[in-house]
Amino acid sequence: MSVIFEKSQRLRADIIKHFYYKRVLSLTELSIFTGKSLPLIRSIVSSLVNEGYLCEQGLAPSTGGRRASIYVLNPNQTKYAVAVAMEQLTTRLTIYDLSRKAAIPVQHLDLELSDSFNDVNVLINFINESIAKSKINRVDILGVGIGMPGFVNSEIGINSSYLFIKDGSTLRDYLIKGIDLPVTIDNDSSLIALAELNFGKARNLNDVMVVNIGSGTGLGIIINGSLYRGSRGYAGEFSHVPLSNTNDLCSCGKRGCLEVETSLRVMVRKAKKAMRKGMRSSMNELFKDQGKQEIDHFLDAVVAQDPLAISILSNAAFQLGKGLSTLIHILNPECIVLSGRGAKAGKMLMPSIQQAINEFCIPRIADLTNIELSILTYEAELLAAASLVIENNSFE
Repeated sequence: MSVIFEKSQRLRADIIKHFYYKRVLSLTELSIFTGKSLPLIRSIVSSLVNEGYLCEQGLAPSTGGRRASIYVLNPNQTKYAVAVAMEQLTTRLTIYDLSRKAAIPVQHLDLELSDSFNDVNVLINFINESIAKSKINRVDILGVGIGMPGFVNSEIGINSSYLFIKDGSTLRDYLIKGIDLPVTIDNDSSLIALAELNFGKARNLNDVMVVNIGSGTGLGIIINGSLYRGSRGYAGEFSHVPLSNTNDLCSCGKRGCLEVETSLRVMVRKAKKAMRKGMRSSMNELFKDQGKQEIDHFLDAVVAQDPLAISILSNAAFQLGKGLSTLIHILNPECIVLSGRGAKAGKMLMPSIQQAINEFCIPRIADLTNIELSILTYEAELLAAASLVIENNSFE
Protein backbone atom coordinates (compact mmCIF):
# COMPACT_ATOMS: atom_id res chain seq x y z
CA MET A 1 0.00 0.00 0.00
CA SER A 2 1.50 3.36 -1.04
CA VAL A 3 2.10 6.17 1.42
CA ILE A 4 -0.14 8.45 -0.66
CA PHE A 5 -3.00 5.94 -0.50
CA GLU A 6 -2.60 5.53 3.27
CA LYS A 7 -2.74 9.30 3.76
CA SER A 8 -5.84 9.50 1.57
CA GLN A 9 -7.55 6.77 3.62
CA ARG A 10 -6.71 8.53 6.90
CA LEU A 11 -8.07 11.82 5.58
CA ARG A 12 -11.20 10.08 4.35
CA ALA A 13 -11.81 8.58 7.81
CA ASP A 14 -11.05 11.94 9.43
CA ILE A 15 -13.66 13.67 7.27
CA ILE A 16 -16.34 11.14 8.21
CA LYS A 17 -15.48 11.64 11.89
CA HIS A 18 -15.84 15.42 11.56
CA PHE A 19 -19.32 14.93 10.10
CA TYR A 20 -20.20 12.44 12.84
CA TYR A 21 -19.44 15.01 15.53
CA LYS A 22 -20.47 18.25 13.81
CA ARG A 23 -23.26 16.93 11.54
CA VAL A 24 -23.28 19.74 8.92
CA LEU A 25 -20.14 21.10 7.25
CA SER A 26 -19.04 22.99 4.16
CA LEU A 27 -15.95 22.18 2.12
CA THR A 28 -14.23 25.28 3.47
CA GLU A 29 -14.93 24.26 7.07
CA LEU A 30 -13.55 20.79 6.36
CA SER A 31 -10.43 22.33 4.84
CA ILE A 32 -9.91 24.38 8.00
CA PHE A 33 -10.57 21.47 10.39
CA THR A 34 -8.29 19.05 8.55
CA GLY A 35 -5.62 21.52 7.47
CA LYS A 36 -5.85 20.20 3.90
CA SER A 37 -6.29 22.05 0.63
CA LEU A 38 -9.76 22.80 -0.71
CA PRO A 39 -9.24 20.86 -4.00
CA LEU A 40 -8.16 17.75 -2.06
CA ILE A 41 -11.15 18.03 0.29
CA ARG A 42 -13.50 18.52 -2.67
CA SER A 43 -12.13 15.38 -4.34
CA ILE A 44 -12.53 13.15 -1.27
CA VAL A 45 -15.97 14.52 -0.40
CA SER A 46 -17.05 13.84 -3.98
CA SER A 47 -15.94 10.20 -3.66
CA LEU A 48 -17.71 9.84 -0.30
CA VAL A 49 -20.90 11.20 -1.89
CA ASN A 50 -20.60 8.67 -4.71
CA GLU A 51 -20.13 5.85 -2.18
CA GLY A 52 -23.22 6.90 -0.24
CA TYR A 53 -21.52 8.10 2.95
CA LEU A 54 -22.33 11.80 2.41
CA CYS A 55 -24.98 13.83 0.65
CA GLU A 56 -25.40 17.49 -0.20
CA GLN A 57 -27.94 19.36 1.92
CA GLY A 58 -28.30 22.67 0.16
CA LEU A 59 -26.45 25.93 0.68
CA ALA A 60 -24.97 27.57 3.77
CA PRO A 61 -26.39 30.94 4.96
CA SER A 62 -25.11 33.87 2.97
CA THR A 63 -22.08 35.75 4.30
CA GLY A 64 -22.05 38.28 1.48
CA GLY A 65 -20.49 36.20 -1.29
CA ARG A 66 -21.44 33.04 -3.12
CA ARG A 67 -23.22 30.61 -0.80
CA ALA A 68 -21.24 27.44 -0.09
CA SER A 69 -22.68 23.95 -0.47
CA ILE A 70 -23.07 22.08 2.81
CA TYR A 71 -22.93 18.33 3.36
CA VAL A 72 -24.19 15.83 5.91
CA LEU A 73 -23.79 12.13 6.52
CA ASN A 74 -26.28 10.34 4.30
CA PRO A 75 -29.29 9.40 6.47
CA ASN A 76 -29.89 6.43 4.16
CA GLN A 77 -26.43 4.91 4.57
CA THR A 78 -26.29 1.46 6.14
CA LYS A 79 -23.30 1.51 8.47
CA TYR A 80 -23.80 1.01 12.19
CA ALA A 81 -22.01 1.08 15.54
CA VAL A 82 -23.02 -1.11 18.48
CA ALA A 83 -22.89 0.88 21.73
CA VAL A 84 -22.74 -0.88 25.11
CA ALA A 85 -22.95 0.99 28.42
CA MET A 86 -22.13 -1.10 31.49
CA GLU A 87 -22.71 -0.25 35.14
CA GLN A 88 -22.15 -2.40 38.19
CA LEU A 89 -25.73 -3.68 38.14
CA THR A 90 -27.02 -3.26 34.62
CA THR A 91 -25.87 -3.17 31.00
CA ARG A 92 -27.56 -1.29 28.18
CA LEU A 93 -27.09 -1.63 24.44
CA THR A 94 -28.27 0.13 21.33
CA ILE A 95 -27.14 0.35 17.73
CA TYR A 96 -26.60 3.76 16.12
CA ASP A 97 -26.26 4.66 12.47
CA LEU A 98 -23.72 7.28 11.41
CA SER A 99 -26.32 10.01 11.92
CA ARG A 100 -26.43 9.00 15.61
CA LYS A 101 -29.98 7.68 15.29
CA ALA A 102 -30.78 4.54 17.26
CA ALA A 103 -31.68 1.65 14.96
CA ILE A 104 -33.19 -0.42 17.79
CA PRO A 105 -34.70 0.35 21.21
CA VAL A 106 -32.27 0.22 24.11
CA GLN A 107 -31.75 -3.38 25.26
CA HIS A 108 -31.22 -4.15 28.96
CA LEU A 109 -29.30 -6.87 30.76
CA ASP A 110 -29.36 -7.31 34.54
CA LEU A 111 -25.75 -8.21 35.28
CA GLU A 112 -24.09 -7.51 38.60
CA LEU A 113 -20.40 -7.36 37.82
CA SER A 114 -18.18 -9.67 39.88
CA ASP A 115 -14.89 -11.54 39.57
CA SER A 116 -16.63 -14.40 37.74
CA PHE A 117 -15.31 -15.36 34.31
CA ASN A 118 -18.90 -16.20 33.38
CA ASP A 119 -19.76 -12.46 33.30
CA VAL A 120 -17.76 -12.10 30.09
CA ASN A 121 -19.66 -14.86 28.32
CA VAL A 122 -22.99 -13.46 29.53
CA LEU A 123 -21.98 -10.11 28.00
CA ILE A 124 -20.95 -11.72 24.70
CA ASN A 125 -24.25 -13.61 24.45
CA PHE A 126 -26.21 -10.43 25.19
CA ILE A 127 -24.40 -8.50 22.45
CA ASN A 128 -24.78 -11.29 19.89
CA GLU A 129 -28.46 -11.79 20.71
CA SER A 130 -29.13 -8.02 20.45
CA ILE A 131 -27.44 -7.85 17.04
CA ALA A 132 -29.49 -10.83 15.85
CA LYS A 133 -32.67 -9.22 17.16
CA SER A 134 -31.89 -6.01 15.24
CA LYS A 135 -31.79 -7.96 11.93
CA ILE A 136 -28.93 -5.69 10.81
CA ASN A 137 -26.50 -7.42 8.51
CA ARG A 138 -23.22 -7.93 10.37
CA VAL A 139 -21.20 -6.77 7.37
CA ASP A 140 -22.77 -3.33 7.89
CA ILE A 141 -21.67 -3.12 11.53
CA LEU A 142 -18.42 -1.19 11.93
CA GLY A 143 -17.73 -2.50 15.43
CA VAL A 144 -18.69 -2.57 19.08
CA GLY A 145 -17.80 0.10 21.65
CA ILE A 146 -18.12 -0.80 25.32
CA GLY A 147 -17.96 1.48 28.34
CA MET A 148 -17.45 -0.27 31.67
CA PRO A 149 -16.63 0.59 35.29
CA GLY A 150 -13.32 -0.30 36.87
CA PHE A 151 -9.63 0.19 36.15
CA VAL A 152 -9.74 -0.01 32.36
CA ASN A 153 -6.63 0.34 30.22
CA SER A 154 -8.13 1.05 26.80
CA GLU A 155 -4.81 0.80 24.96
CA ILE A 156 -4.01 -2.70 26.21
CA GLY A 157 -7.67 -3.75 26.31
CA ILE A 158 -7.95 -4.95 29.91
CA ASN A 159 -10.13 -4.28 32.94
CA SER A 160 -8.28 -4.90 36.19
CA SER A 161 -11.48 -4.70 38.28
CA TYR A 162 -14.08 -6.83 36.47
CA LEU A 163 -14.58 -9.18 33.51
CA PHE A 164 -11.50 -11.32 34.10
CA ILE A 165 -10.22 -13.65 31.38
CA LYS A 166 -8.82 -17.13 32.08
CA ASP A 167 -7.08 -18.06 28.83
CA GLY A 168 -4.29 -15.47 28.99
CA SER A 169 -5.70 -13.18 26.29
CA THR A 170 -6.85 -9.64 26.93
CA LEU A 171 -10.50 -8.84 27.58
CA ARG A 172 -10.69 -6.99 24.27
CA ASP A 173 -9.27 -9.91 22.28
CA TYR A 174 -11.61 -12.36 23.99
CA LEU A 175 -14.60 -10.15 23.15
CA ILE A 176 -13.47 -9.79 19.53
CA LYS A 177 -13.27 -13.58 19.25
CA GLY A 178 -16.69 -14.10 20.84
CA ILE A 179 -18.53 -11.37 18.94
CA ASP A 180 -16.62 -11.64 15.65
CA LEU A 181 -16.52 -7.86 15.22
CA PRO A 182 -13.97 -5.17 16.08
CA VAL A 183 -14.32 -4.23 19.77
CA THR A 184 -13.03 -1.21 21.71
CA ILE A 185 -13.37 -0.84 25.48
CA ASP A 186 -12.96 2.14 27.79
CA ASN A 187 -13.79 3.32 31.30
CA ASP A 188 -17.40 4.47 31.68
CA SER A 189 -16.55 7.84 33.26
CA SER A 190 -13.95 8.58 30.59
CA LEU A 191 -16.58 7.88 27.94
CA ILE A 192 -19.16 10.10 29.62
CA ALA A 193 -16.60 12.92 29.66
CA LEU A 194 -15.97 12.38 25.94
CA ALA A 195 -19.71 12.46 25.27
CA GLU A 196 -20.01 15.80 27.06
CA LEU A 197 -16.96 17.09 25.17
CA ASN A 198 -18.28 16.07 21.76
CA PHE A 199 -22.05 16.44 22.16
CA GLY A 200 -22.89 18.08 25.48
CA LYS A 201 -22.13 20.84 27.95
CA ALA A 202 -18.33 20.61 27.62
CA ARG A 203 -18.39 21.24 23.88
CA ASN A 204 -15.98 24.00 22.82
CA LEU A 205 -14.56 24.23 26.36
CA ASN A 206 -10.94 23.53 27.32
CA ASP A 207 -10.76 22.64 31.02
CA VAL A 208 -13.71 20.71 32.41
CA MET A 209 -14.45 18.11 35.07
CA VAL A 210 -17.29 15.73 34.18
CA VAL A 211 -18.81 13.91 37.15
CA ASN A 212 -20.41 10.53 36.45
CA ILE A 213 -23.14 10.05 39.05
CA GLY A 214 -24.16 6.42 38.80
CA SER A 215 -23.82 3.07 40.54
CA GLY A 216 -20.40 4.43 41.48
CA THR A 217 -19.03 7.96 41.39
CA GLY A 218 -16.67 8.66 38.52
CA LEU A 219 -14.81 11.58 37.02
CA GLY A 220 -13.58 12.45 33.56
CA ILE A 221 -10.99 15.20 33.29
CA ILE A 222 -10.73 17.37 30.18
CA ILE A 223 -7.57 19.46 29.90
CA ASN A 224 -6.82 21.70 26.91
CA GLY A 225 -9.84 20.30 25.12
CA SER A 226 -8.77 16.65 25.39
CA LEU A 227 -9.48 13.82 27.81
CA TYR A 228 -6.70 13.47 30.38
CA ARG A 229 -6.01 9.82 31.15
CA GLY A 230 -2.83 9.94 33.26
CA SER A 231 0.35 7.93 32.73
CA ARG A 232 -1.39 4.52 32.66
CA GLY A 233 -4.96 5.48 31.80
CA TYR A 234 -6.33 5.51 35.35
CA ALA A 235 -6.76 9.25 35.96
CA GLY A 236 -10.09 10.35 37.40
CA GLU A 237 -10.66 7.71 40.11
CA PHE A 238 -12.55 10.33 42.08
CA SER A 239 -14.73 7.81 43.92
CA HIS A 240 -11.77 6.47 45.88
CA VAL A 241 -10.61 9.76 47.33
CA PRO A 242 -10.76 9.20 51.14
CA LEU A 243 -13.32 11.86 52.08
CA SER A 244 -16.09 9.75 53.62
CA ASN A 245 -17.26 10.49 57.14
CA THR A 246 -17.99 6.78 57.65
CA ASN A 247 -15.82 3.71 58.08
CA ASP A 248 -17.82 1.75 55.52
CA LEU A 249 -15.95 -0.64 53.24
CA CYS A 250 -15.78 0.41 49.59
CA SER A 251 -16.00 -1.99 46.64
CA CYS A 252 -12.27 -1.37 46.10
CA GLY A 253 -11.52 -2.96 49.50
CA LYS A 254 -10.52 0.30 51.22
CA ARG A 255 -12.39 2.35 53.80
CA GLY A 256 -13.34 6.00 53.73
CA CYS A 257 -13.82 6.32 49.95
CA LEU A 258 -16.12 9.06 48.69
CA GLU A 259 -18.19 6.46 46.81
CA VAL A 260 -19.59 4.92 50.01
CA GLU A 261 -21.60 8.12 50.52
CA THR A 262 -22.23 9.41 47.00
CA SER A 263 -23.15 6.49 44.71
CA LEU A 264 -26.76 5.83 43.74
CA ARG A 265 -26.48 2.29 45.12
CA VAL A 266 -25.66 3.72 48.55
CA MET A 267 -28.55 6.18 48.30
CA VAL A 268 -30.96 3.31 47.63
CA ARG A 269 -29.52 1.40 50.58
CA LYS A 270 -30.03 4.40 52.87
CA ALA A 271 -33.59 4.83 51.65
CA LYS A 272 -34.42 1.21 52.45
CA LYS A 273 -32.86 1.49 55.89
CA ALA A 274 -34.86 4.63 56.67
CA MET A 275 -38.12 3.01 55.53
CA ARG A 276 -37.45 -0.05 57.69
CA LYS A 277 -37.23 2.33 60.62
CA GLY A 278 -40.68 3.70 59.80
CA MET A 279 -39.99 6.63 57.45
CA ARG A 280 -42.86 7.13 55.02
CA SER A 281 -41.98 7.45 51.35
CA SER A 282 -43.38 6.81 47.89
CA MET A 283 -40.42 4.46 47.46
CA ASN A 284 -42.21 1.88 49.62
CA GLU A 285 -44.47 1.21 46.64
CA LEU A 286 -42.00 2.04 43.89
CA PHE A 287 -39.47 -0.57 45.04
CA LYS A 288 -42.13 -3.29 44.73
CA ASP A 289 -42.10 -2.83 40.96
CA GLN A 290 -39.31 -5.11 39.76
CA GLY A 291 -39.76 -3.98 36.16
CA LYS A 292 -37.32 -1.15 36.86
CA GLN A 293 -34.13 -1.03 38.87
CA GLU A 294 -34.29 0.42 42.36
CA ILE A 295 -31.83 3.14 41.33
CA ASP A 296 -34.29 4.32 38.67
CA HIS A 297 -37.15 4.23 41.18
CA PHE A 298 -35.05 6.32 43.57
CA LEU A 299 -34.39 8.92 40.85
CA ASP A 300 -38.09 8.94 39.96
CA ALA A 301 -38.85 9.66 43.63
CA VAL A 302 -36.34 12.54 43.60
CA VAL A 303 -37.92 14.06 40.49
CA ALA A 304 -41.35 13.69 42.15
CA GLN A 305 -39.88 15.55 45.17
CA ASP A 306 -40.28 12.72 47.63
CA PRO A 307 -38.96 14.20 50.93
CA LEU A 308 -36.92 11.15 51.96
CA ALA A 309 -35.33 10.76 48.52
CA ILE A 310 -34.45 14.45 48.34
CA SER A 311 -32.95 14.38 51.85
CA ILE A 312 -30.70 11.41 51.00
CA LEU A 313 -29.71 12.93 47.65
CA SER A 314 -28.90 16.26 49.28
CA ASN A 315 -26.56 14.66 51.83
CA ALA A 316 -24.77 12.74 49.07
CA ALA A 317 -24.55 15.85 46.88
CA PHE A 318 -22.96 17.81 49.73
CA GLN A 319 -20.24 15.16 50.08
CA LEU A 320 -19.80 15.21 46.32
CA GLY A 321 -19.42 18.98 46.43
CA LYS A 322 -16.84 18.63 49.18
CA GLY A 323 -14.78 16.37 46.93
CA LEU A 324 -15.20 18.71 43.98
CA SER A 325 -13.99 21.60 46.12
CA THR A 326 -10.64 19.86 46.50
CA LEU A 327 -10.40 19.29 42.76
CA ILE A 328 -11.35 22.89 41.97
CA HIS A 329 -8.35 24.04 44.00
CA ILE A 330 -6.05 21.63 42.17
CA LEU A 331 -7.32 21.90 38.58
CA ASN A 332 -9.09 25.28 38.43
CA PRO A 333 -11.62 24.12 35.76
CA GLU A 334 -13.81 26.54 33.88
CA CYS A 335 -16.76 24.17 34.21
CA ILE A 336 -18.02 21.13 36.12
CA VAL A 337 -20.64 19.03 34.31
CA LEU A 338 -22.89 16.77 36.39
CA SER A 339 -23.59 13.84 34.08
CA GLY A 340 -24.37 10.14 33.97
CA ARG A 341 -27.45 8.37 35.19
CA GLY A 342 -27.84 10.49 38.33
CA ALA A 343 -28.06 13.72 36.33
CA LYS A 344 -31.73 12.84 35.94
CA ALA A 345 -32.12 14.36 39.42
CA GLY A 346 -31.53 17.69 37.72
CA LYS A 347 -31.69 20.85 39.75
CA MET A 348 -32.15 18.84 42.97
CA LEU A 349 -28.40 18.17 42.88
CA MET A 350 -27.31 21.77 42.63
CA PRO A 351 -28.02 23.44 46.01
CA SER A 352 -26.05 20.99 48.18
CA ILE A 353 -23.09 20.82 45.77
CA GLN A 354 -22.99 24.61 45.60
CA GLN A 355 -23.29 24.83 49.40
CA ALA A 356 -20.24 22.58 49.83
CA ILE A 357 -18.24 24.56 47.29
CA ASN A 358 -19.21 27.80 49.03
CA GLU A 359 -18.11 26.33 52.37
CA PHE A 360 -14.83 24.68 51.33
CA CYS A 361 -13.56 26.61 48.30
CA ILE A 362 -11.65 29.88 48.16
CA PRO A 363 -14.22 32.24 46.59
CA ARG A 364 -11.74 33.78 44.16
CA ILE A 365 -11.17 30.32 42.63
CA ALA A 366 -14.68 28.91 43.02
CA ASP A 367 -16.27 31.91 41.29
CA LEU A 368 -14.37 31.04 38.11
CA THR A 369 -16.01 27.59 37.81
CA ASN A 370 -19.52 27.13 36.41
CA ILE A 371 -21.57 24.09 37.38
CA GLU A 372 -23.76 22.68 34.61
CA LEU A 373 -26.30 19.87 34.41
CA SER A 374 -25.88 17.44 31.53
CA ILE A 375 -28.44 17.44 28.75
CA LEU A 376 -27.30 13.92 27.73
CA THR A 377 -27.79 12.21 31.12
CA TYR A 378 -28.76 8.56 30.55
CA GLU A 379 -27.60 8.50 26.92
CA ALA A 380 -24.12 9.95 27.50
CA GLU A 381 -22.26 6.65 27.84
CA LEU A 382 -24.08 5.05 24.91
CA LEU A 383 -23.25 7.96 22.60
CA ALA A 384 -19.59 7.87 23.58
CA ALA A 385 -19.41 4.07 23.25
CA ALA A 386 -20.56 4.46 19.64
CA SER A 387 -17.93 7.16 19.19
CA LEU A 388 -15.27 4.61 20.15
CA VAL A 389 -16.24 2.64 17.06
CA ILE A 390 -16.09 5.72 14.85
CA GLU A 391 -12.73 6.83 16.23
CA ASN A 392 -11.16 3.42 15.66
CA ASN A 393 -12.49 2.77 12.16
CA SER A 394 -10.64 3.40 8.90
CA PHE A 395 -13.81 3.39 6.73
CA GLU A 396 -12.04 1.54 3.91
